[in-house]
Amino acid sequence: AYDIGLHGTVYQVNKWDPKQFDWTKKLADADYVGPTCQYCHMRGGHHNVQRFGTVYTSMGMSMADRGAPIWKEKRDRWSSVCDDCHSPRFAKENLQAMDESVKDAGLKYRETFKVAEDLIKDGV
Repeated sequence: AYDIGLHGTVYQVNKWDPKQFDWTKKLADADYVGPTCQYCHMRGGHHNVQRFGTVYTSMGMSMADRGAPIWKEKRDRWSSVCDDCHSPRFAKENLQAMDESVKDAGLKYRETFKVAEDLIKDGV
């Protein structure tokens, strides 16, 4: 998702330009033209990349209520990273849009398996 998104595209186009990405600087001191994976997922020097992750679709979690209190800390932490460069409204709206995409993907995933199951039953 990063590679095909706006941030990833900015990175891919500019990563060899030392004016845009000076790799000799520590991440905390860097003034990059766009965020790298590390900027968002290792914020504050944390090496647990999932600490600032948004993916919680494994093991049947794709239909989880992301508004539930159990997710509040994770969502607030995620939004705070985006707030470094974007408005709080931007982060919240994008998080909500991603939630809807996950729900849609989950439905399509199940529909696909139903089609495959029906084909197997039909001997295809």
